[in-house]
Amino acid sequence: MATINHLFDELPPDRRRRLTDVAVEVSLPRATRLFEEGRRADRFWIIRSGQVALDQHVPGRRAAIVETLGRDELLGWSWLFPPYLWHLGAETVGPVEAVEFDARAVRDLCESDPVLGRAMYRYVARTVADRLHGTRTRLLDLYGPQGIGPDD
Repeated sequence: MATINHLFDELPPDRRRRLTDVAVEVSLPRATRLFEEGRRADRFWIIRSGQVALDQHVPGRRAAIVETLGRDELLGWSWLFPPYLWHLGAETVGPVEAVEFDARAVRDLCESDPVLGRAMYRYVARTVADRLHGTRTRLLDLYGPQGIGPDD
């Protein structure tokens, strides 16, 4: 799992400071809608405590929850890739404490500082890869062949 500690481990202390300078600690109550699929991705969070449900719009039905994120996880990666639009929606499951980052400020830091930029891109790429792996595993659990194993 890619956490903020992994990101900070890859950065020299002065780069850590630059990143924390654009961060804000936030407290979010239960059922706070953080973003909507297709809207502008202008921030992201590292969850300190609590959980956030990621959901996908399903026409004619309630949004389907596709994943739940928790402590030390990155919430949001769409802010890093043009056209900077959310691919999913997100809502707090209960109270959440998080570190919130302004996406434009972090993108500007990444552009102006190659060391910080490489670390941020690696961090987000690792997060996306971890989530893709988790999604594949869930899909295999749902749709994979049943009863195939060493004891069958």
